[in-house]
Amino acid sequence: MKTTLQMELAREQMADDEKQKKIEDEKKTKRQLGGIKTMPFVLANEMCDRFATTGFHANMITYLTQELNMPLVKASNTLTNFGGTASFTPLIGALIADSFAGRFWTIMAGSLIYELGLVSITISAILPMFHPPQCPSQTNCKEASASQLWVLYISLLLTSLGSGGIRPCVVTFAADQLDMTKSSVASRRWNFFNWYYFCMGMATLTALTVVVYIQDNVGWGWGLGVPTIAMALSILAFLLGSPFYKRLKPGGSPLVRMAQVVVAATKKRKEALPADSALLYENRELDADISLHGRLTHTNQFRWFDKAAITTDGERTDSKPPNLWRIATVHRVEELKSIIRMLPIWAAGILLVASSSHQHSFTIQQARSMNRHLSRSFEIPPATLSIFGIVTMLSGLVLYERLFVPFARRFTRNPSGITCLQRMGVGFAVNILATVVASFVEIKRKAVAANHNLLDDPKATIPISVFWLVPQFCLHGVAEVFMSVEHMEFLYDQSPESMRSSAAALYWIAISMGNYAGTLMVSLVHKYSGKKSNWLPDRNLNRGRLEYYYWLVSGIQVINLLYYVVCAWFYTYKPLEEICKPEEVVELTRDKIPFFVSDKKSDEETELPRN
Repeated sequence: MKTTLQMELAREQMADDEKQKKIEDEKKTKRQLGGIKTMPFVLANEMCDRFATTGFHANMITYLTQELNMPLVKASNTLTNFGGTASFTPLIGALIADSFAGRFWTIMAGSLIYELGLVSITISAILPMFHPPQCPSQTNCKEASASQLWVLYISLLLTSLGSGGIRPCVVTFAADQLDMTKSSVASRRWNFFNWYYFCMGMATLTALTVVVYIQDNVGWGWGLGVPTIAMALSILAFLLGSPFYKRLKPGGSPLVRMAQVVVAATKKRKEALPADSALLYENRELDADISLHGRLTHTNQFRWFDKAAITTDGERTDSKPPNLWRIATVHRVEELKSIIRMLPIWAAGILLVASSSHQHSFTIQQARSMNRHLSRSFEIPPATLSIFGIVTMLSGLVLYERLFVPFARRFTRNPSGITCLQRMGVGFAVNILATVVASFVEIKRKAVAANHNLLDDPKATIPISVFWLVPQFCLHGVAEVFMSVEHMEFLYDQSPESMRSSAAALYWIAISMGNYAGTLMVSLVHKYSGKKSNWLPDRNLNRGRLEYYYWLVSGIQVINLLYYVVCAWFYTYKPLEEICKPEEVVELTRDKIPFFVSDKKSDEETELPRN
């Protein structure tokens, strides 16, 4: 009897030991996932994707005007409209990723759809039935038929839908693999987002030199086929790294959570807020999946939403799981507040995109009319001029991190040199300067054309070097260093961790809305600026008033900069309790409180200078 009991106890002990070992193995495996070893796969995927995207879109204005014989304004609006659609679909992809699918599978689905779109347009470029007869003179050209255009539109739509799964998830998925907590920011000698944009810039630079040259000198079959192959390689690279990825569990629909806060606050609108915010409802177990790196702490902004976290007498005694349509935790209330605080800063990017959405289309047409010869036998493809902006951005990122940040840190004592809001403000200002320079270059180009009696010949090569366009590209590159990099980091850092894909989607939504606004602006200018001296003519840019359009968008950007400065002045960074060692944190009770490090920044670090 005693032996039998001992055997039973031994079996139970062995079972417990096996269970404990299994738990430890799972923890060890979990800790081994992610990290720097995943970066080659993630960045290889994104670089191939960016190579394909740039190679596909960079010279598309030439394909539409030269191969499909579309008028300039119609072609430019077509690209901008689909660009706007491609920047809107990330909101759908982000909601899918954050709600149930996760970022890995959303990226995979988006990549496959994008590849299908590239295959479609490549086939249409190869087969003669999908484009009209050639028109070298660019006068009285037969435009592509409706059926031929529908093939184009379907291909562009597929790439737009595919972008919705890729754009909001890749950068956040990559950041998930690393320790992006703010307590480690001082030790990051090279910021992840700078690395990200540097790699993307290299991919873009390669596409602008290799793919654009193939399109202009070899043919559009290979010119679109190379990006298609690159996209297929990006999918393969991403799949190869799948065993090593850290995949965060989706925390449920962020839109539903925000709606629950609003509904709960509305239902309790007549309740009085407690004087002590510590009396508001908190539930660590409920928020565990959406606050892995620390909970958001209470702020005094937008206090009306705090009513959602008021606990009534019945809710205090109720032992059932809480009805989230009647009561919300402080963390969930602060999630909504964080998004609301970000929106004014985010909205400043809309007019910036609207002002520059068509500039590259018009600049390519300008370059096509200028002397592009580097030698008697070699010409620079017009779309390749963008490399000057990319090279400026790449070198600017290195100089910014290695020279500017250490220099600025001496005065500001900020590990990042200057705050992200200050960095974005500089980007806005430089972009205005780029547009002003573009207007003066256009004045110079037309003056040379007039001196040589070439204003009425849209196919003539004006004897002015195409390198007159380089300064504006370089200024746009400088603006990218300050604005685009920090805009993405701002949205990632200031958004709740469970909504980071959705926050990244906001970046693309601003681009989408800016593209649509830019299309509206160009259409109105084209319609109402007159027939004889139209600012933006369909065929002959020499008889246009493009410099007036540049002055218009410069004025819009000045107003937008003033708006941004006001918004940045009043912005408050999110307060976060950051758990130092998540694996050591025990369940919070009245007697056990885990150690937290506050991530709340000082006023000196969080606001633009007031003098």
